[in-house]
Amino acid sequence: MPQTRSFDPYTENGGTILAIAGQDFSVIAGDTRQSEGYSIQTRYAPKVFRLTDRAVLAVNGFAADGNMFVKKVKQRLEWYRHAHAKDMPLRAIARLIQTMLYAKRFFPYYVYNILGGIEEDGTGAVYSFDPVGSYEREACRAAGAAQSLVQPFLDNQIYFKNQVPAPGTTHPAYLSLPDVLSIVIDSFTSATERHIEVGDGLEIYIVFAKTRDLQDFETIRAKNVHLIQELTVAEDGERIFVLRRDLKKD
Repeated sequence: MPQTRSFDPYTENGGTILAIAGQDFSVIAGDTRQSEGYSIQTRYAPKVFRLTDRAVLAVNGFAADGNMFVKKVKQRLEWYRHAHAKDMPLRAIARLIQTMLYAKRFFPYYVYNILGGIEEDGTGAVYSFDPVGSYEREACRAAGAAQSLVQPFLDNQIYFKNQVPAPGTTHPAYLSLPDVLSIVIDSFTSATERHIEVGDGLEIYIVFAKTRDLQDFETIRAKNVHLIQELTVAEDGERIFVLRRDLKKD
């Protein structure tokens, strides 16, 4: 009998990530379930990682490739910090990720990346990438197992697709932070109900421009004081927080 051998180093580990850019903030979120088929490998596998005080990277796809890619990006940013005595700007990080992914295009990292943070002009920004480095700046993007469930919701709520404004009014250019957080939480809550590869926990990273007044966030923080942790390193710069919540575990 003839024997067939194949080399298939990739697998799909489920989970979902998303990011939304505000006027002077960005929100990047991901669930914590890592699975393969019908098996849950772990209920806490973070998919969102702090790169600098102004940049956060979310990765989804093949977990091993994702973890290695984040490690290599952090290494490159550390080299830049030693050489220039400052953090790399967000748009430069986006180009760095593009070149790193494209350099491996013949044996690619099987990961979909979303980079979110604050640009040098103080505006929120989101960059989405495919596994071989094609990327663009967007207002919002979802990726992962529940992308087909979440992205249409974001298109409606962020881009106002299929919504007609009331007579004499227009859709807002940017949503407020409380509205964005509500959309993110609702996105993952509904995705968890409908997709077996999403669930367990939710990590929401919030990056603020250094010029932003945090009064509305402090109200949210006071109500969720045990759920929110500040990750900011430098003083008098951008500030970064993570909000952790539970999702369904079935």
